[in-house]
Amino acid sequence: MTASPTRPPLRILDAAGSPADLGRIHGEAFAEEIQAYANDRVELVASGLWSGGPLDRSEVLAIADSMLPAHEAFDADLFTELLAMADAAGISPAEAVIVGGFTDFVDTVRAVVGGPMPLSVVEDDCTAAIVPDNRAGGAGLFGQTWDMHDTATDHVALLRLRPDDAPDTIVFTTTGCLGQIGMNSEGVCVGINNLVGIDGQRGVAWPSVVRGMLKTSSADDALKVLLDADLAGAHNFLIFDRNGVGHNVEAMPSERAVVSLEDEPIVHTNHTLDPATTAVQAPKDGGLMASSSTRLETARKFLAEGPIDEERLFEMTREPDAICQVAVEPYHIESSGAAVMRPATGDFWACWGRPSDNDYEHVSFDA
Repeated sequence: MTASPTRPPLRILDAAGSPADLGRIHGEAFAEEIQAYANDRVELVASGLWSGGPLDRSEVLAIADSMLPAHEAFDADLFTELLAMADAAGISPAEAVIVGGFTDFVDTVRAVVGGPMPLSVVEDDCTAAIVPDNRAGGAGLFGQTWDMHDTATDHVALLRLRPDDAPDTIVFTTTGCLGQIGMNSEGVCVGINNLVGIDGQRGVAWPSVVRGMLKTSSADDALKVLLDADLAGAHNFLIFDRNGVGHNVEAMPSERAVVSLEDEPIVHTNHTLDPATTAVQAPKDGGLMASSSTRLETARKFLAEGPIDEERLFEMTREPDAICQVAVEPYHIESSGAAVMRPATGDFWACWGRPSDNDYEHVSFDA
């Protein structure tokens, strides 16, 4: 067991302009890093650890290339941004799909290839919660850890975006990815937990869906974007807005299960809770299922009583026994970062690396 290293403050990249401008700035800023990360992800799929059998690199890229039309159909501006980022970083559009939407991509690979579901699929660990207004002094909160294979931690960054034709947006992400967790200047925030499905297809990967939802001005509008999306793989999405409206959506390519926020927090981890989505969830390794169930119950207990503010959510993400994960054999999963948002006030706090070892930073929409 090794300690997560501390480092200087979270990297923040500011970008403004057209979709092509946003992508170019992103790609140029992190070009070498994106190239290395993309290559690692392609090789991981080719190895067969995620697809049920080894594949040639050309076969992996051909599957990713076949998903590009779905990305363009979902949102032409975000597709332009994706292509511009890939060009500026020196990778192909297919590689951009893989490096940004890896966990959805492997759902697609398994569906296309038809191999057995490998229990070695491990990158599916995050703990997230929406706290309603009545439990948070009238201004509700969203918070989550972002847990991943520990090799992803060094690629964490924050994008502060000022698109020409969409709300300003702050997104927690990794280099080469359009966005993973975020909040826009209209007071809409979106978070995620990964799920693993058996119904993957050549659809749009989840980072584009997150960014598409962050172009809206309400949780209900963001929900519509998600329900209409032709998804590539399985994810759980949490949506919350400045008016206190919230939704949790277990979103599989073939099924969507929506639970709307009421008077108590919604907590979600990395397994489905609805019968319809459970029917298309892939088998989970016993240790990972135990982790997901324990994190769910731990977070629920942590938020069960009393008023909740941002400090309490910070502490939830630092909970040492289940939620704040340390990289150990054989999975090497750690809490690579975390984010807490209060959409009613526009407050955004982000943490690089394990929250137990690193401080949260308050980030404003102003550069």
